[in-house]
Amino acid sequence: METRRVVITGMGAVTPLGNSVQAFWQGLREGRNGIAPITKVDVSDSAVKLAGEVHGFDPRDYMDFKSSKRMELFSQYAVAATCEALQQSGLDITREDPYRLGVIVGCGIGAMQKHEIEIPKFLSGAKTDPLYIPLVITNMASANIAIQFGLKGKNMDISTACATGTHCIGEAYNAIRLDEADVIVAGGTEAAITSSAIRGFSALKALSTCADPDLACRPFDKDRDGFVMGEGAGILILEEYTHALRRNADILAEVVGYGVTNDAYHITSPSPDGSGAGMAMRIAMRQAGLTPADIDYINAHGTSTHLNDLYETRAIKYALGDHAKSVSINSTKSMTGHLLGGAGAIEAVVCIRTLSESFIHMTRNSSSGEEELDLDYTFRKGRKRAVRNAMSNSLGFGGHNATVLFQAV
Repeated sequence: METRRVVITGMGAVTPLGNSVQAFWQGLREGRNGIAPITKVDVSDSAVKLAGEVHGFDPRDYMDFKSSKRMELFSQYAVAATCEALQQSGLDITREDPYRLGVIVGCGIGAMQKHEIEIPKFLSGAKTDPLYIPLVITNMASANIAIQFGLKGKNMDISTACATGTHCIGEAYNAIRLDEADVIVAGGTEAAITSSAIRGFSALKALSTCADPDLACRPFDKDRDGFVMGEGAGILILEEYTHALRRNADILAEVVGYGVTNDAYHITSPSPDGSGAGMAMRIAMRQAGLTPADIDYINAHGTSTHLNDLYETRAIKYALGDHAKSVSINSTKSMTGHLLGGAGAIEAVVCIRTLSESFIHMTRNSSSGEEELDLDYTFRKGRKRAVRNAMSNSLGFGGHNATVLFQAV
C-alpha cells in the first residue's frame, strides 16, 4: 500500500516559559529559566523546592466557564494549546468531513490534584464529586479537544509515561500515512505539580533537591542530581500533504520518520547499553530513508538524571556511530523542567522552530560532562546552525522509547 506524506501546519504550546509557541521559543532563544520555587503546593516539608510551573494561564481565554469547570488542568492545557495550533493551521473545520479529523493527545499521569481532593472524602465518608472519574481519566484531554472543536475521527489517548507526547505524534503520523485521517491534532499534556507526584518521584530519588534554580536541572552535566518537575502542553496539527496544498496551508515541516521500541529491561531505568533507544532512532532513520550523516540536530530526552543522560548518550552513539560527535544536541528540559507526558510534544515544537530559524538553543545550567558524556550538548550558549533533519527523542518509565524525525520544507 502506498503511504502518504505528512506535514505540520500548526503548533500550540502552554509552558513554563510562556503560553504560546512564540513566547516559549523566545524564552528558549534567550536562555531564560522557567524553573523557580514551587508556588502551587506546600513543599515546606519536602526536600524538593523547585519546578517549572505554568503562570498567567486562564482557561476562560480558551473556553467558556461551564466547559472549564468540566475539565481538570491537564485537559485545559491541551485545549488551550489546540486553540493556538488550529488557529495557526487556518483549518476551516466547517468545510471538512469531521470523521476525517482526529485527535491523538495523551497524558502520562492525569489529574492527581483531583485525587488528592477526593480520596480524603472517601476516607471520611463525605460525598464524592459525581464528575470525579470523568475529570481524572487521562483520555479526557483528547476527548475534550474533540468536543470543543467537533472532531469526530480517530480519537486516542496514548499514555506511555515520559514518551507519551512523542508516541502520540508518531501514531498520528502513521494514521495519516495509512489514510485513516486527513488531519490529526496530536501531542501531550501534563499538570502534575502536586504533593503526591512530588512525594512519589522523591521516594524514587528521581528529583533534584537543589534549591538553586540555576543549578537544579543540569542535563548531561557531571554534577546533575535529578530531574525537575514541569507542566504544560504541546500540540501539533498533522496533515496529509496534498490536503494541505489544496487549501494553501503554510507548511511548517514534514514528518519523515518514526521509531518505537521497548528496552524490556527495567521499570524505571533505560537499558544501560542504549540499544533500545538507539534502535528507535535507527528505525526512524530507516523509515525516512536517511543515514546518520543526514542528522543535524537531536532534541534529547535529557532529563538531568544520572542514568538517563548516560544511557541516552550511549543510545545516540549506538544509532549514529562516529557521526554522533558532529550532531548538535540539547535539552529543552534544562529551561522548562520535565513535562512528563507533555515533554515530547513541546520538544517537537522546538524541533520545528529549530528547522525554520536555524538556531540551536542552549542546554542551560550545564557546563561540563564526564568521561562518556562527550558529545556536543550545546552547553553555555545557543548557536546558529542550518538544520535540515531534526530528531526528537523520548524515553519513558517501563522502557518505552520513541523517536520522531522532522525535515525542513
